[in-house]
Amino acid sequence: MHPLRKAAVSVLLCLGATQALAEVPSPPPLASVASLDVQRYMGKWYEISHYPNWFQKKCQGASRAEYALKDNGEVQVVNRCRLENGETNVASAVGRQVGGADSARLKVSFAPAWLSFIPAVWGDYWVVDLDPEYSLVAVSEPKREYLWVLSRTPQVDAARYTALLARLEGLGFDVSKLVTTKQMD
Repeated sequence: MHPLRKAAVSVLLCLGATQALAEVPSPPPLASVASLDVQRYMGKWYEISHYPNWFQKKCQGASRAEYALKDNGEVQVVNRCRLENGETNVASAVGRQVGGADSARLKVSFAPAWLSFIPAVWGDYWVVDLDPEYSLVAVSEPKREYLWVLSRTPQVDAARYTALLARLEGLGFDVSKLVTTKQMD
């Protein structure tokens, strides 16, 4: 094939691929649940599954989060997971509710307190699905780059989990990216 013709075909193929990508609808903006009773949300949550991320790469299982409401209204966050060598990794953070008293949107920072004035150290923590019993939750952020499914118990009934995954797909999440967390406790 003539080099000029080959280049023209390549350009047309690229344009076609670009148009095909542009036609894939993007999901609507993510919303959090309508309201959150922060006091009721406090306590221990076991990680059931999550999107892979850089800060949990060393975790081999037994991942859980504990939330406690502080006197000043902030949320103390303590995340734990088991490392390959059997040791427990602990990461502490502070969370702040964004919006009204029943807002399901928080900002969380794992940075030292003296850096808390820098907006970049605060990450979004949005409750995007929550059952009425406050026993199964999905947490993410506006770009849908992170996703965690948490439960009050180390295991979740398969039917409830499948129903949650269907709701998450409806919110625009690729649930095939979820990795199941091994609970060893």
